[in-house]
Amino acid sequence: MAKPQYWLIKSEPSVYAYAQLEKDGRTEWTGVRSFEARNNLRAMKPGDLCLYYHSNEGKAVVAVARVLTAPTEDPTAPGEDWAAVEVGPVVALKEPVTLATVKASRDLKEFPLITRSRLSVASVTPEHFKRILELGQTKLPRARSS
Repeated sequence: MAKPQYWLIKSEPSVYAYAQLEKDGRTEWTGVRSFEARNNLRAMKPGDLCLYYHSNEGKAVVAVARVLTAPTEDPTAPGEDWAAVEVGPVVALKEPVTLATVKASRDLKEFPLITRSRLSVASVTPEHFKRILELGQTKLPRARSS
């Protein structure tokens, strides 16, 4: 199996909080209307992992989600050239990693929250993904064997 890619996805908690994703078990990640973010959605593959960021309210990475499906046409924009994927919950971080913490971490100076602050779906390096988990005092659950 190929190594997963890592992503940052953003949602305002009043719109779709991570706790809601845990309740729902999965959701379609729709409504992205930036060409760069759309292209990132199109690059996602099932099994990729996403840092889940609560934007505007809270301003913190709060969890890890997993991409469940290959990209499809965004059903909220039929006939238009937008993309969507389904994501599911993996684990909430023990400690949310705030934007202030990210900005104060020298090893995260190239993290997309700083370099691409307006982008709602961004690629994350494996090193940055690991560092956010460390700051969040969280380990990924072991993959279940089938």
